[in-house]
Amino acid sequence: MHASHRTELANRRSDGIDVTLWWSRDDDSVSVEVLHLASDSTFELAVDRSRALDAFYHPFAYAAWRSPELLEVAA
Repeated sequence: MHASHRTELANRRSDGIDVTLWWSRDDDSVSVEVLHLASDSTFELAVDRSRALDAFYHPFAYAAWRSPELLEVAA
């Protein structure tokens, strides 16, 4: 889900994890990108607009709820 015209809405870094909240102009969608700095592994989740901040602050819990297969990145 790498839209060509994205705007960074928020970013945070903690405990070796970088989390970015994106908004796509192309389709008015919202996503959360998670980068594990030690392994350089990344995953991105399309998120419901009403749950965007939940996904931003708790990306692993959101991934477990929506897309558990993505959590292999964190292992």
